[in-house]
Amino acid sequence: MMNAKIIRTLVKKEMLDVFRDKKTVIMMLVVPIILYPLIFVGAMQLMNFIASSMETQNYRIAVDAEDGDAFLQKLLEKAETERETAEEPGAVEAKGESAYEITIVDDAAVSDYETALNEETIDAYVSGRVQDGRMQYDVYYLDSVTNSGYAAGIVMDAFDDLRDEMTRQRIAAAGLDVHEILDPIGYEKENLASSEQSLGSIMGAVLPFMLIISLLMGTMYPAIDTTAGERERGTLETILTLPVTNRQLIVSKFITVAVIGMISALLNILSMGGIAFYMYEILEMQTDIGSFDMTKFVPAILVCMLAIFAFSMFISAVTMCVTSFAKSYKEANNYITPLMLVVMFVGYIGFIPNLELTQAMAMLPVANICLLIKNMLVFKVDYGMIAVVLISNVAYAVVAILFLSKIYDSEAILFSEQKGSLQLFEKRSNLRKGGVPTVSDVWLVVAVTILLVLYVGSLLQVKYGLAGLFGTQLILLLVPLALVLYTKKDVRQTYGFTGTGAAGFLGGSLLITGLYPINSMLASGLTQLFPGSAGNVETVFSGILGDSALVSLLVIALAPAICEEMLFRGLILHALKTRYKIASAIFITAALFGFYHMSLVKFIPTGLLGLALCYVVWRTGSIYPAILMHFLNNAYSVIIIYYPEQVGRIFPAFVQETFTLSDGLLLLGAGLLLTGIGGYALKKCRK
Repeated sequence: MMNAKIIRTLVKKEMLDVFRDKKTVIMMLVVPIILYPLIFVGAMQLMNFIASSMETQNYRIAVDAEDGDAFLQKLLEKAETERETAEEPGAVEAKGESAYEITIVDDAAVSDYETALNEETIDAYVSGRVQDGRMQYDVYYLDSVTNSGYAAGIVMDAFDDLRDEMTRQRIAAAGLDVHEILDPIGYEKENLASSEQSLGSIMGAVLPFMLIISLLMGTMYPAIDTTAGERERGTLETILTLPVTNRQLIVSKFITVAVIGMISALLNILSMGGIAFYMYEILEMQTDIGSFDMTKFVPAILVCMLAIFAFSMFISAVTMCVTSFAKSYKEANNYITPLMLVVMFVGYIGFIPNLELTQAMAMLPVANICLLIKNMLVFKVDYGMIAVVLISNVAYAVVAILFLSKIYDSEAILFSEQKGSLQLFEKRSNLRKGGVPTVSDVWLVVAVTILLVLYVGSLLQVKYGLAGLFGTQLILLLVPLALVLYTKKDVRQTYGFTGTGAAGFLGGSLLITGLYPINSMLASGLTQLFPGSAGNVETVFSGILGDSALVSLLVIALAPAICEEMLFRGLILHALKTRYKIASAIFITAALFGFYHMSLVKFIPTGLLGLALCYVVWRTGSIYPAILMHFLNNAYSVIIIYYPEQVGRIFPAFVQETFTLSDGLLLLGAGLLLTGIGGYALKKCRK
């Protein structure tokens, strides 16, 4: 039962604790109210200063051309025209300064133009020679030097003017109408978007990203303070002894973090709104910019407020879940960094043009908020999508709060010192021998391993084919093994190197043989749904196959059977078992195994295979039957690829692109029968 009075008291207590921390006050008040305006105004002034300084520079240009000084005169004429334009009444106020100047450097004084450019004694060098009856000019400059790049732009503009002038002269000399030849048609473009739509389009790209970052920053510090901060100060145990339920405690902490996040976001909105108003006033004074009817943005502002409240609930709950595993401020900041990077990465989706808010995108956290705000600012109103986005964020927040309640109900998570902590960075002499790596160590090493596979493994496979694939498997084996050896863990216990009876091997073999046709039908169906993904898999796979079936069998079947099983069913599964229930550990390992293969078509079949392999390891207590199963599964595919005719004579369904109804029913029946027999055999085996 929720007691409103208790909740209010707890929220008041949490608020007082949070506002005692100067970091929170600084992030909430100083950053949006003082720092943001200073950054924007300072950036504008700096850009204006740079632009003005570029326009008032004296550029040194050397010209060596056999054109009777035609281009040289055009260059000086253009500089004079710019200077006269800048001196006209009103021009100085508009530009701020006078135009650039050009100093012509005697080409005879430039013995080596490349050296002169590098020493910055000249900014650009122009040479011109007659080739095939026409002048050919070459412009030499350094784009790594700002003045040189700007000078090259001035030179190219002068070339455009000279070309246009000479073209008109030659047309007139031929007795033709210059206007009729050069301007055969007339055209104009008219922007039908209102001033509000144009402004909304600009704001829609920047504002959502700024809002989600401000919400994340606003919730980060109070979330750390109410979770890891309590633990570091030693007050968590005292709070848990109070006559309040864990749910009341969690709700009060969640309300505190969410409210502070909303306040921070609103302050950021006011600050950015003030900056936008200031910029608009400046533009209105300097240009003929159209007026805006701000009342048209009222619906968008109201929906943005609702979106901010919903997202604040979601990000607050997620942030608290992440920081609850930390035992200190420093550790919590380390944990929150990956979350911040993910949120920022997804937040960039607002900058992608022509990306619509579909039903699928409306369910994707962070992205749905960005796209909703973007749509509202350009007056694209879809009430159904608005409801989906808001409800999904609230639903995700509820799920995160329930998960948070599980954390606070678990003394093993709240007060454990070793099961979840990182030991990889500890001094090796301080580590105890035995056991399995911690979950935190495993997640870190798995992330590093997958990154190495993505970058190093992909390069190896492209360059060396099958040999590169073998190198990729060695990465999966050696990087996690280095963790196990460094942290002094029990290799036998970590990887499940224990014996088992013949029933385990027999049951596993029958199970994988029955699962293979079922997965084949699943893959065939997914291929029809996602042909593009299937095509990418076939292209990559066919590019690394060699001529020898035996070599492919060793690299594609045996190597993954050993290396991938030691990583997934060995290290990951046994580490997860120390923190989670066996069912959760199995499903997480299987999902990660499916994700590792990085294909939409292969995710479900590979995940199902991962479930079967995890189940066998759990039933037998040994990784050896899983290694055999993995080898058989991959070996079946290798045999079908290298011997399609022989396989087609015995099992024609396996070499067909699609399954007929009769073939599908036959394969499904045979697969279920074999998996049933294999499962029965596994129940008889002893760990």
